[in-house]
Amino acid sequence: MFDHVEIRVSDRAESERFYGLVLSTLGIEQTHSGEDLAEWDDFGLASTEEGKPVSRRLHVGFVAPSRAAVDEFWRVGTGNGFRDDGAPGPRPEYGGDYYGSFLLDPDGNSAEAVHHGSLRTGGVIDHVWMRVADVAESKRFYEAVAPHAGFRLNRDLPERAQFTNGNGSFSLVLGVPSEHVHMAFPAAANAQVDEFHRALVAAGYRDNGPPGERPIYHPGYYGAFVLDPGANNIELVNHNR
Repeated sequence: MFDHVEIRVSDRAESERFYGLVLSTLGIEQTHSGEDLAEWDDFGLASTEEGKPVSRRLHVGFVAPSRAAVDEFWRVGTGNGFRDDGAPGPRPEYGGDYYGSFLLDPDGNSAEAVHHGSLRTGGVIDHVWMRVADVAESKRFYEAVAPHAGFRLNRDLPERAQFTNGNGSFSLVLGVPSEHVHMAFPAAANAQVDEFHRALVAAGYRDNGPPGERPIYHPGYYGAFVLDPGANNIELVNHNR
């Protein structure tokens, strides 16, 4: 579903400490820490810089291998002084066997440990929720992205729209909008990236970086960027490896 999701943080050291502590309880170990960013597989964080302010009001659900791991995520987080956003327990409104716990990261984003019977495989992020000012408008944008990124509209409600490819999901939820989020979806070919950018810009959405190789990330990294209606940075990327 996701190639990667990245947030900008106000205090790199404190945010890295938070995610390092709580994700380790889920068996999710840090895969990179450098001047540019810190990563845990397909989730990353970086310091703010000019034109890239702090990410706000994002919800990320991380894959937990068991209910006991969900409990430990919350216990370790709250025990180290981080803010509770929902104690461990069943959440039947999300699914019959859905079990989660919730914390707030240092910038107030919601981090969840979740265990259920259809967890995403192949990454550490099970799902993402972004709050939006206008669900219908944002839904139209992601419906335009969908054929290029290989996902589909799964649920369509007045206050929530959910997209999935059958392995993970992201939802658009009515509320005070999430801000300054970067979400990237995988592509199998450079031409797919080109067509994503061409189609979205032709539909009137804002270009945030034309198709091309970005060797700053690694040789062969080929991506294109478009802003969604909330000015979040949406990317399609082919790693060519």
